[in-house]
This record gives sequence, structure tokens and C-alpha cells, in this order.
Amino acid sequence: MYSSTAGISRFQFSNSYIWFEFYNIPLERDIKLISDTLRSWHIIGRLGGCNSMNMQLSQSQVDKRPSYDAIEGANVTPTTFYNIGDLEIQDKLARIWVDIGTSESLLLDVLINALTQISSDIIGIKQLTFGGSEFENWKENLISEDAGSSFHKI
Repeated sequence: MYSSTAGISRFQFSNSYIWFEFYNIPLERDIKLISDTLRSWHIIGRLGGCNSMNMQLSQSQVDKRPSYDAIEGANVTPTTFYNIGDLEIQDKLARIWVDIGTSESLLLDVLINALTQISSDIIGIKQLTFGGSEFENWKENLISEDAGSSFHKI
């Protein structure tokens, strides 16, 4: 499912598209699930929830009671997800523009993990590609829903 760039330009954390290719045209309920997932991902990132520099509990011993040091957490360089665009869909393709701001790969891991589960259980995502402004068969400035195009607010 995942492709880093698939022949497209390099992913830039501050200004890039994430592309989806589905096996089938997504149904309205599939689009809602993808939109809700992207919205949740953005909120967690916006709140600094995917900061790989502050992984206190995941790096602690599992046989001890979990302990979190708030002072240590407050002294870590913050990471926040700056901005996200609308989900644009054209038949079996979709894209979303993101400005993650910082090069925090944990954010991408969280998204890939969620979408992998959704793909295997529900929707069927053929390919997920990070980066580039063009993708095979994508038509710029297509706005008519009659032509298989739709926009979904995140």
C-alpha cells in the first residue's frame, strides 16, 4: 500500500500532497471514515501528540508501573502539525495537502498505521504516496461532482 514517492518529487513536510489510490471508487461511508481519520490525525498532531522526542512511556520498562515526568516532557522541543487542506477525490484517486511544519516522521507512521488497518478491514487502499503535485490521471481544477470529483472538509 505505501509508496514513498513512486516517481514523484520528494515529500516536503512543510508543503506536500499525500495521494491515495483506491482499488474501487470509495463510497460515501468510506470517504467519511478517511475524512474522520485525517481529521483525528491532524488534531493529535496539532496538539503535539506525535512528538518522537518525548516517548517516555514507550521507552520505559514494561514490568514497572508507568511513570511520566511532566517537567521532562515540557522541556522537549515541541512539534505541531500546522495545517491541512480538504480531501479531494476524483474517482479512485484522492489527495490532501499538508503542512506538517517539522520533519516529524512519527506523524507519518501514525497515519500509515491507521490507513493500513482501514485498508485491510474496510476500504482497500491500493497505494499511498507522499509528495508531488501531480499523479497519474489526476485532473487539476476539476470541480464538477458529475465528473466524479468531490471535496470534503477536514
